[in-house]
Amino acid sequence: MRFTHLTALLLTAGAGLSLHAQANTDIRVTYAGSMGKVMDQALGPAFAKESGGKYEGQGQGAYGMARLLASKKITADVFVSITPGPMQILKDAGLIDDAVPVASTSMVVAYSPKGQYAQQFAQAKGSDASWLKVLATPGIKFGRTDPINDPKGQNIIFTLLLAEKYYQQPGIADKIMGGYQNPAQTHLEGGLLTRLESGQVDAAAGYESEVISAHLPYVALPDEINLSNPAMAKQWYDTVSFSVKDSEGKDKALHTQPLVYYAAVLKNAPHGSAAGKAFVDFMLSPSGQALFKQNGYAVPKGGSIYP
Repeated sequence: MRFTHLTALLLTAGAGLSLHAQANTDIRVTYAGSMGKVMDQALGPAFAKESGGKYEGQGQGAYGMARLLASKKITADVFVSITPGPMQILKDAGLIDDAVPVASTSMVVAYSPKGQYAQQFAQAKGSDASWLKVLATPGIKFGRTDPINDPKGQNIIFTLLLAEKYYQQPGIADKIMGGYQNPAQTHLEGGLLTRLESGQVDAAAGYESEVISAHLPYVALPDEINLSNPAMAKQWYDTVSFSVKDSEGKDKALHTQPLVYYAAVLKNAPHGSAAGKAFVDFMLSPSGQALFKQNGYAVPKGGSIYP
């Protein structure tokens, strides 16, 4: 498949693609776009060196990528997603039997160190509503991803809705976002932190793992709103939900899911299931977990999605 054709498919599906190698490879991995650095600069090269093969990585919003895989417009040996939702798309398509946790993270608010609000964010704390009030400043440019194509786009909305309750600031989430699907704020997953680094946005929704990997400053948030603690799911996280319009214009209700990264071997893996399993095993190995930790990721939480 030529790159130009693949790009066209991704744009049609509402998701971009970052493809780092064009030659035939021994392992092809698709992943949630926030994992770009750890996959393409750490895990992928380390696996290739250990296995003596080649690594090809492609990443973008996990839901958009899952739909492309499910429709067989692209293929991969392994898919790595954040939250179980994108994996369910592949399960429903009959492409996977299981998905195992390989890492975890939490929601944070990253900010531009050179932006006009940098000092205010640096002084803000997750223990109170100060960061929330900075985000609500008129004229501030806040970046997030599309909640239809990317779990992170959903998770920042959940975080803001939980923050309303936690800090007792009713209405502030809508004041910050201007609607769940505000096109002035939503960007493709692969370029959001780049926009932050270049100063095109003042602050951006992020996972702690990717923000640490990018060496960007951020406001850490308490477990009550950062979606990192599965123990808080039923009694607290699950008290918020929202609906968005899907690609067909229908209302789709969304609910919180734990911020755990899952990996699955696809049944139509171009290089075979053995290659895919070898990569998943490498991610779970001591050396793989050390690379995750070096790039800001926490240990995996929970068990297989489909035991």
